[in-house]
Amino acid sequence: MDKHLEFRGICKAFPGVQALDDVSFRVEGGKVSALMGENGAGKSTLLKILSGDLHPDAGSILINGVEQHFSSPHMALCASISVIYQERQLVDSLSVMENVFLEDVPVTRARTVSRKELRRRTQEIIDSFGLSIKPDEEAGRLSVANQQMVEIMKAYRRDSDIIAFDEPTSCMTDSEVDILFRLIEKLKAEGKAVIYVSHRMSEVFRITDDIVVLKDGRLVKTFQTADTNEQELITAMVGRDIGDTFAGLSRNMEIGDVLLEVRGLVTEDIRDVSFTLRKGEVLGFAGLVGSGRTELVRSVFGADPLISGEVLLEGRPVHFKSPKDAIDAGLALCPEDRKEQGLILARSIRENVSMPVLSKIRNGLFLDRRRESELARSAVEKFSIKTHSAEKVVMTLSGGNQQKTILGRWTTSIMNTKILILDEPTKGIDVGTKAEVYQMVCDFAKQGIGVIFISSELMEVLNVCDNIIVMRNGHITGKVSRQEATEEKVLALAMLD
Repeated sequence: MDKHLEFRGICKAFPGVQALDDVSFRVEGGKVSALMGENGAGKSTLLKILSGDLHPDAGSILINGVEQHFSSPHMALCASISVIYQERQLVDSLSVMENVFLEDVPVTRARTVSRKELRRRTQEIIDSFGLSIKPDEEAGRLSVANQQMVEIMKAYRRDSDIIAFDEPTSCMTDSEVDILFRLIEKLKAEGKAVIYVSHRMSEVFRITDDIVVLKDGRLVKTFQTADTNEQELITAMVGRDIGDTFAGLSRNMEIGDVLLEVRGLVTEDIRDVSFTLRKGEVLGFAGLVGSGRTELVRSVFGADPLISGEVLLEGRPVHFKSPKDAIDAGLALCPEDRKEQGLILARSIRENVSMPVLSKIRNGLFLDRRRESELARSAVEKFSIKTHSAEKVVMTLSGGNQQKTILGRWTTSIMNTKILILDEPTKGIDVGTKAEVYQMVCDFAKQGIGVIFISSELMEVLNVCDNIIVMRNGHITGKVSRQEATEEKVLALAMLD
């Protein structure tokens, strides 16, 4: 019998914000329901209530018509509910098989762990997914994409009746996305109720049966996927018609002299890479996952060691032994994983914004708190960060507002940012905020800042960047200008051996 889930009148408030306001809808078994909305719409809060991480202030959850109350995530798991979050919840020091069977380890008659059975069962799941990872591999050493697949394997192993996916494909290759979608079709055929959260329109229209749209904590509308279109969804999510996301961009038309020159760079992952970045230029880096884009910019930024090669800044050779050296020279990096590498989640917006300039805002032996607060308030205003106070803890912000906090950090009035490196700057943020980020990138370029823009979304690279460098397997396969670039041309270069 197909399972079904119902949210009835769900409300949840946090200090200064009503996260959910009387949200009611039903998810049918044997169907995939998309949950969409801008960052801050309430999607993550709703999933945390479903998983037992949060408790609603009002309203109820019903499974097959029976009201449920989850006081903990364990109770939700016992009710056959699995939520797969965008942020991975693995024990990095344990193996793949230990993570997959963490709360249900097979044991021998002597009540010891049966590693043979553990390995066998895990290998069966790996084979059904069509993955190349091994049961004994340490989870923390896997790629981000494979770590996400292990999270999905955990939920699959539990055989849950209700499964929610929160941005599951944000770091996956096309082949891994195909594996996931085959799995979702299998779950659907088995009568499972599936909730799918994604900002990627193509995925929503490919995999879902209906779409629930939230805005500012309220349910706006429910669509049958086959009866709607992308523009109608965007209008429902944003509250207005934003038109072509790229058409209205106000670009920098005056690209200046060479700002950064990289010559013959070689690292553990990069092979003989050379390129130049000019003042006011938005230089895109395209390529498949694992092509070496992130490793390249990390090495330029001083985060990873160089084996050989030369980096010149404004014509002068530089050697950054650490990110601090790069920051002091005017480089800034917004990393691919903002939560792991870009932010201190348990700290406030104020503390995150002021982090790189603490030495510049001292008053004797102490911090100038007034100056620090001014910088944070300026960042909140400049980037329209949705918060009632700069003292708000960053982990409580939506993904888009977290990204704006990082941008605010690097562009404060006392930062001397010459080069801004953006690695997947729109990952996990909504379409309305994406449009804002695109214009911010163009505005940075107008100020003479050289911008390096890395994205796995090809349309972003084609429409935002002035020039595009394509990488594969740690080396550059080609460079094209925006005027001559096409999806076919860039993909051909990305797949070139």
